[in-house]
Amino acid sequence: MSMYFCFVFVQPWAVTISPQRSQEAKKFYHIKYLARMMQMPKVVKMGLSKTAASLGRVKPQHGRMFLHQKSLARLPIPPLQQTLYRYLLSVEPLLSKEDFETTKKVVEDFGKPNGVGQRLQMALVKRAKKLDNWLSQWWLSVAYLEFRSPVVVNVSPGIVCPRENINSESDQLKFASKFISGVLDFKHLIDTNSLPVDQMGGQPLCMDQYYKVLAACRIPGPRKDDLVFYPPNKPDAPKHIIVAHKNHFYTVDVMDKEGVPLTLSQLYSQLKFVLEASTQPEIPVGLLTTAHRNTWGKVYKRLNKDPTNAKSFDNIKRAIFLLCLDSSSSQTEQNFSAHVARQALYGGGSGSNSGNRWYDKTIQFFVSPNGGTGLTYEHSGAEGPPIISLVDHTLAYAHSIADDFNAMTVDAPAPKKLNFNLDLDALDTIEEAKQEIDSLAGDLQLTILPFKHYGKDFPKSQKLSPDAFIQIAIQLTYYKIYGRSAATYESASLRKYQYGRTDTIRSASIASNAFCKAMEESGTKPSEKAMLFRKAILSHKEYTNLAINGDGIDRHLLGLKLIAIEQGENVPDLFMDTAYTQSSHFNVSTSQVPAKHDLVMCFGPVVPDGYGICYNPRQNHLNFAVSAFNTSPETDSDVFAKRLSESLLEIRDVLESAPPTAKL
Repeated sequence: MSMYFCFVFVQPWAVTISPQRSQEAKKFYHIKYLARMMQMPKVVKMGLSKTAASLGRVKPQHGRMFLHQKSLARLPIPPLQQTLYRYLLSVEPLLSKEDFETTKKVVEDFGKPNGVGQRLQMALVKRAKKLDNWLSQWWLSVAYLEFRSPVVVNVSPGIVCPRENINSESDQLKFASKFISGVLDFKHLIDTNSLPVDQMGGQPLCMDQYYKVLAACRIPGPRKDDLVFYPPNKPDAPKHIIVAHKNHFYTVDVMDKEGVPLTLSQLYSQLKFVLEASTQPEIPVGLLTTAHRNTWGKVYKRLNKDPTNAKSFDNIKRAIFLLCLDSSSSQTEQNFSAHVARQALYGGGSGSNSGNRWYDKTIQFFVSPNGGTGLTYEHSGAEGPPIISLVDHTLAYAHSIADDFNAMTVDAPAPKKLNFNLDLDALDTIEEAKQEIDSLAGDLQLTILPFKHYGKDFPKSQKLSPDAFIQIAIQLTYYKIYGRSAATYESASLRKYQYGRTDTIRSASIASNAFCKAMEESGTKPSEKAMLFRKAILSHKEYTNLAINGDGIDRHLLGLKLIAIEQGENVPDLFMDTAYTQSSHFNVSTSQVPAKHDLVMCFGPVVPDGYGICYNPRQNHLNFAVSAFNTSPETDSDVFAKRLSESLLEIRDVLESAPPTAKL
């Protein structure tokens, strides 16, 4: 996806957590828990065995979440010559012949025997022997915590959920209550290590990121941020969430003292209290989290010296998640999805809900009176798949749990408003943040494309990878508009390794470039186009397999560069060369985020003259979100989305018209 992330790395306590209680305490807790469950609304049977598990009707499979964690391999370091060879292959379609010849000489010099490349490679291998993952600490710092531009749009993706049937304030609160209950249900599976292990190609994946999703927060700093987590099953484990409404922030208990979730009736009462206590807009202190990280870090450091502010900051940091009860904002039915996507990415602007957010919080859901729902997540701690798992689970729960808002229950502690003592400098920063977020809102172009002509079933019917199919369609679209291939980023999961994050799939290849050229040449036969398309698919699949198996080039090259800097050496010429700069300037940044629900994730471009493209391949249709910046005269998300739709149809026609002999 994008290139931004960070945190103060803690050893993974997640693997060994278990409550330390006496036998008597365990019995007392178990009896009280079961008694409380009798008051909770029942789950309608819709195949939700995992949901029911945490409600006591199915015994949780404690410990299975980290069953394979210790047996996961360490992230390898690829052979130097292999990386340099594949680097040259990846930059060739992006460069002129003259520039490519120059780059070949730079690469040869870097990789020569006993040269700078070999020396850095040996230092990197030495580092890898000392760490469980030689990359993760670097990646967190370089990609996230040291990233100083605002996290809004630049770092934090948004997720648009299917529209809910919400027609009143009461509907809004009822759905929000169910959503809270669903998140707590998922949290229970995490807390008891009961989540099934994610797999890819039959191989278990690292589950550590699930412990960095809830009760987590980014902390601003003047030069570098931190990332904090609050583990479950500790005496001081958080039992509250933060609810935002009209720029007010309230701490709301969602569990009792024993950690038992509140009932829907109790949650509804808590949320209703917040709405009734916050009828007038408050100073939008949340806008501070949209500012440049250095600016916000300095303001935070100063404000945190005040005890009232420090207490409020601490409540937000420790909260399980943040729930934004949004106010209605103008939109038409025609562009509803795009409207909700803007709410998910940046809150819609200072005149909408941007101040009703806290963008440092890892997870913040929003529920609007018009049925728009979704979330924003701060990217430092986790990639998309754990977030999507949380959303899929929570939506399934919320749509299946029976309404029981009139049940007789014990009153929960009243929500408490968080207060802030803001000095003049902070107020000035808020005013500046208003202007900046509105400027960003005007600059960001965001197009939602629900491609209805076919879904992932069509590529499968052609025995082609749906992801590779879409990626080559994106390549064709860019080529049709600009007449050249673009440096393209697709995220590749490294979670088959301990604490793995991502590497880059470089989707632009010699094969994809040849296919795009053939599609634009009028004399090319359909059979030849089909054959070249399948070759491009195979090339993409080959590089994908390399990347997910630790043989990608981008993280390896980054490691060589960082180890040089760490040792006080000059940055090698390889990283100053035009090819490296150009091939790392990702004009197209993409990510596939498949989900069980009809979701769409969106994020901003990673370069000023680029596109951000996220897609969710559904069985019979494809969901795309395409972003660009209006300040770039070269890009237009509406045009790209329209041409992408055309490319997908053209590729289908080529495959269907080509004879069977065109297949490889």
